[in-house]
Amino acid sequence: MNAELYLYNTASREKEPFEPSGDDVTMYCCGPTVYNYAHIGNLRTYVFEDVLRRTLELLGHSVKHVVNITDVGHLVSDADSGEDKMEKGARREGRTVWDIAAHYTEAFMNNIRDLNVVDPTHWPKATDHITEMIGMVQALEKNGLTYRTSDGIYFDTSKFPQYANFAHIDPESLEAGARVDMGDKRHSMDFALWKFSPADAKRQMEWESPWGTGFPGWHIECSAMALKYLGQPIDIHCGGTDHVRVHHTNEIAQVEGATGKPFVRYWLHGEFLVLDKGKMAKSTGNFVTLETVKEQGIDPLAYRMFCYSSHYRNPLTFSWESLRSSAQSLKHLRQLVPQNVEARELTDEDSWKARFDGAVLDDLNIPKALGVLWEALRADIDKGTKRALALYADRILGLSLGEAGAGEWTSEVTTPGGKVIRFISSSQVESNRVSKIAEMIEKRTQARKSRDFAVADELRDRLVAEGVTVKDLPDGTTECVVE
Repeated sequence: MNAELYLYNTASREKEPFEPSGDDVTMYCCGPTVYNYAHIGNLRTYVFEDVLRRTLELLGHSVKHVVNITDVGHLVSDADSGEDKMEKGARREGRTVWDIAAHYTEAFMNNIRDLNVVDPTHWPKATDHITEMIGMVQALEKNGLTYRTSDGIYFDTSKFPQYANFAHIDPESLEAGARVDMGDKRHSMDFALWKFSPADAKRQMEWESPWGTGFPGWHIECSAMALKYLGQPIDIHCGGTDHVRVHHTNEIAQVEGATGKPFVRYWLHGEFLVLDKGKMAKSTGNFVTLETVKEQGIDPLAYRMFCYSSHYRNPLTFSWESLRSSAQSLKHLRQLVPQNVEARELTDEDSWKARFDGAVLDDLNIPKALGVLWEALRADIDKGTKRALALYADRILGLSLGEAGAGEWTSEVTTPGGKVIRFISSSQVESNRVSKIAEMIEKRTQARKSRDFAVADELRDRLVAEGVTVKDLPDGTTECVVE
């Protein structure tokens, strides 16, 4: 890649050319709260972040990438009320909070690796960074941005005038429309930096601080860990679109309020995965895990393929039917990659590579880039070029397209009637079976020409029953994937 990367920056609401601030690109991605399994909606965000990292590295950048593990302090309500999700998870399963954290952290990391997501440079855990969090709260206190209530130390948003800028919040309308129980908070947007342990209950996770025994607020955790590992300003900060209004707005206020310096240069946010019944969420029990996908006999990378059916900034609707369709598409894509041929060297002048790069560099437009790859693999070009392009594209796509044996046999047959049929299979198909399939396709073609669609559909169904997936291409060729 030798062109410029453009990214949509949430802060400016515009696509901007990306320029790193130093030798390494610094990138922070909000990690999981490990009180339950991650659902596939959560995992969609990590897929888009992985595409971003792979793109940066393909451009020649070294990337310092941090994904945190939230194992304390994330309350069930964004309004700083309710129970700690970790404590709730421990009670649900009759285990210690530490056991819960270890179990679901391991499960999350297994999900990440199943999806071919490259491990970050650092996996910091919130519970290992309490000292840094306390230090940041002390800096905010020194700068006059905090106040004490009966249940904790809070950030006073009225003393940070630019608080509403990032999320384009109208503070006056928010205050007027606030219906939440604010407790001792001065303003509805104020948020907890440090929460005191309840007097009538013993928490499994609590620490001593200058303000008393307690635990950190969720937002301060990311701020403290980001600064420790990446410095300031960070080049790129990513997360889900639901983080814009509260979590990331609060991170900006904390860091810039404590240091007086800009926090992040580019903010990127992925949209929701949705069901017919609404957003996928653990809080409602309305979610699907990657383990569920695997139990259905579906390759986890089929979910990665499914994520590519929509741009990362657009909502994506999940259904089992569409996921299974993505699984078939992935299988077909792998079968189109020529095997047992040497990949030729691609140059930036290669038209297929240039088109693929152009899509990726335009704010990670992977649906368009994948379309270029499909087109190239079906085009009348040499196999060495096809294999080279597939392997190059897979450095971004992460779909294991170069796996040995994924599509090791192809053959083209022309029927007596002039119909060109391209066969693709993971192993050689016997000649008598090829002849039988070709004869059925020839009859199906004639039936469609004579508009006898009932016969054409019947023949297609017979082909499917025999493990043959048929696709009619624009050039008149029929492509057959044979199981």
